[in-house]
Amino acid sequence: MGLKMKGFWPAGVLVVLATGLLLAQAPAPNAPAAKPQENPTFRLQVDLVTNDIVVRDERGNFVSDLKQGEFEIYEDGVKQDIASMTVVTGGKVNNLLAPPPPPPPEGIILPPTKPRNDVSGRIFLFFVDDLHLQFHNTGRVRELFKRISKELVHDGDMFGIVSSGPSSIAVDMTYDRSRLDEAIKKIAGNELKPTDIINGPSGAEGPSEVRYRAHVAFSTVDDVLKNLETVHNRRKALVYVSDGYDFNPFQDARLGLMDPNSPFAQNEFQRQQNQAAAQNGSSGSGTTDPYTQQQKQSEEFADADLARELGDLTRNANRANVTMYTIDPRGLVGMGDIDEQVDPTQWNDFVRKSQDSLRVLAEETGGIAVVNQNDFSKALKRIDAETSDYYVLGYYSKNPDIMKRRRKIEVRVTRTGQKWQVWARKEYVLKAPPAVTSNK
Repeated sequence: MGLKMKGFWPAGVLVVLATGLLLAQAPAPNAPAAKPQENPTFRLQVDLVTNDIVVRDERGNFVSDLKQGEFEIYEDGVKQDIASMTVVTGGKVNNLLAPPPPPPPEGIILPPTKPRNDVSGRIFLFFVDDLHLQFHNTGRVRELFKRISKELVHDGDMFGIVSSGPSSIAVDMTYDRSRLDEAIKKIAGNELKPTDIINGPSGAEGPSEVRYRAHVAFSTVDDVLKNLETVHNRRKALVYVSDGYDFNPFQDARLGLMDPNSPFAQNEFQRQQNQAAAQNGSSGSGTTDPYTQQQKQSEEFADADLARELGDLTRNANRANVTMYTIDPRGLVGMGDIDEQVDPTQWNDFVRKSQDSLRVLAEETGGIAVVNQNDFSKALKRIDAETSDYYVLGYYSKNPDIMKRRRKIEVRVTRTGQKWQVWARKEYVLKAPPAVTSNK
């Protein structure tokens, strides 16, 4: 989405300083003819900016009879001209306004574009984040996906499913629901246990394995979003099933900073180091290993790092016009496993942060987060409704400045009579423009 520019410049341009003298000289015998100077050629591609719009009345019913003139789209406060409009009701697609090709700017040579066939139906991509799904919840996760297959996926829907870890699920886009049933049988949780995190190795930024697993999950989703970015005029929903993320879990237990007499699990090596430092230190029992204090300070930015990476993921989703629906299969989360013996305060902090990460992914992309609840059928019905009834509006941005990457979007409904509830994405971010290269 946006503007992409590449320049081709001739090599070996001769700068003539003594023009009169050179014109007076005769060309040397058998001298090769001078190569005429070429003008630089710029290639510009203007993409259609699309946005999924859900409009409901005061009773919560979808408004399906809005016309083009009753919508207004503003990008960074500037009103845009609607170039395409599609309305989907009950999964049935009507193209009210097909997108015309963008007008070629004067002096710009456009490459030929490939025609796109307009297709109907919904697109679902199911992400099984098995690196962040508890093994003992495997049966619960499979039951959730059986409900998804029965209650959310309908005939005519295209879907794919991919996993982040050892479940090794990678089903390309298909209409064959039997492929989904086959993939469900392979789902198996592989999340780190709290004691594994507490006793595992830590780097300068905290638990190295925790970050590695999160980066694998985010990278997998990024690849999916890049593929979905090429699909236009269809509702694209990413159903994201995960327990969520926390870059700094169980910090006091990992660093051995808890009460030595505490019955809860903590890193024994760090605890012993801190005890030795306390015994040898001049300040009494409050002294801890200096390395431990340094490690705790270095982990202070873990929450900010997580927020930044979640922000990158949501911006990529908004650029691809993909709505994320996050689901925590743990349901209503209570205390941790008895076998783990985790401090209740640290466990509650871990659960809160992991659920907040799922809320960010959903809310920043126009979706909903199904967390801390057991009624999955109610949530699936809402996802089904939001992906069955909607508008897709498209426009060509009036802002030609490719350096203005982040752009705010506001969608208004001008029909009078009552207060309308409008759901749409609020921003998108352009890809970085490619560097200008020379044609030698």
